[in-house]
Amino acid sequence: MKLLGNGGAGVRLTDRISLGVLADVVPRDFIEDVLNRTGRREQRSRLLPAHVMVRFCMAMCLFFDDDYEEVMRKLVGSLKDMRSWSDSWHVPSTSAITQARRRLGDEPLRELFEDIAVPVAGPGTKGAWLRSWRLMSIDGCALNIPDTAANVAEFDRSNNGPNASAYPIVRVVGLGECGSHVLVDAALGGAPVGETTLAKELTRSFEADMLITADRSFYSFPAWQETLETGADALWRVKSDLLLPVARVLPDGSYLSAVFPPKLRNYHKKEILTRIRDGAMPHTTQAMVVRVVEYEIPDRERTEEHDTIRLITSILDPEDIPAIELATAYSERWEYESLLDEVKTHQRGPGRVLRSQSPEMVRQEIWALLLTHYSIRALMCRAADEADVDPDRLSFMRTLRVIRRQVTSQAAFSPSKTEKGTRGDDD
Repeated sequence: MKLLGNGGAGVRLTDRISLGVLADVVPRDFIEDVLNRTGRREQRSRLLPAHVMVRFCMAMCLFFDDDYEEVMRKLVGSLKDMRSWSDSWHVPSTSAITQARRRLGDEPLRELFEDIAVPVAGPGTKGAWLRSWRLMSIDGCALNIPDTAANVAEFDRSNNGPNASAYPIVRVVGLGECGSHVLVDAALGGAPVGETTLAKELTRSFEADMLITADRSFYSFPAWQETLETGADALWRVKSDLLLPVARVLPDGSYLSAVFPPKLRNYHKKEILTRIRDGAMPHTTQAMVVRVVEYEIPDRERTEEHDTIRLITSILDPEDIPAIELATAYSERWEYESLLDEVKTHQRGPGRVLRSQSPEMVRQEIWALLLTHYSIRALMCRAADEADVDPDRLSFMRTLRVIRRQVTSQAAFSPSKTEKGTRGDDD
């Protein structure tokens, strides 16, 4: 890590730079390593070096309502305090920042997120575990992006009837840790790409101690098979029209059944169910044994009707986990909706459109958005563990405001004259 003092002389710097406590999660040496691997380190001294632009992209996601120059003014105060900014420098113009974002590209932010985003819940983190399993969830959302020709060509709009989008969208499907609300992996795609397609990319992050939960839209036999091949266990809701014949009723009220690959003949299914009833296990290419848990919950619309929840799980023995605990654990999956709301509404702002005008900058902004959210949530989990409370007891918005205040309190540059109407969007 280089210290940039007056005259730009370079020496080793052991402290972290900028953005206050977020630097604890995204340290300078991680940034330097990613810049080296992606070949984005500048060949000559620049006003806006690549490591500063990584920090800027994160700051841009903290202060979504501010234009580029205002974001930079809030950022450079902390850089100056850490002696990583030359006194001879001035706050760069919007055009200079835009050009520096383009030079950086999206790859360093993506790789930085992939390097840093790991589960953070420890053995004592409340609400993060089901016995020895780490509770995880997969789900997706859509982010509106500026209506430019390049963005439409790359990502397209959603044309799904009444849910058609006015803006082009980027679909984001992620793997989240339910207890801490951190996102540990994500896949991006345009409007035509389905969430189930993107979810296939997330299996790279499944681990043997995880219990992966998912909503009914994600089930297919290949997806279920690929999930279990990673060594992780799964607890997924399935649609009511999925045939799950009873092979054997279990003492806790759940039952064993099987899921089958498409186009398997009915007489083969009957043979397999008979084998399961007799205690044998079929080959996984023919069928996969599942345990089925069914229960009712009050309708969310508060009518007199009840929703029937059908879950399938790879945990077959009720003595390992009884059905009531699986049903309770599945309700934790809805914590993921809070995670998505934090990214889409609280951090970005309700109904807001991302600022980037070109596809590469859109991807850069989204990876920066996810990296910033991860950093905030990782710090919150650390604080909750130290206080021995559930991370759900801590307010994301209050933490976000504290972090914003910490950054702005370090600002040391006076505002410079700027042209009116330059919000700071990539052009």
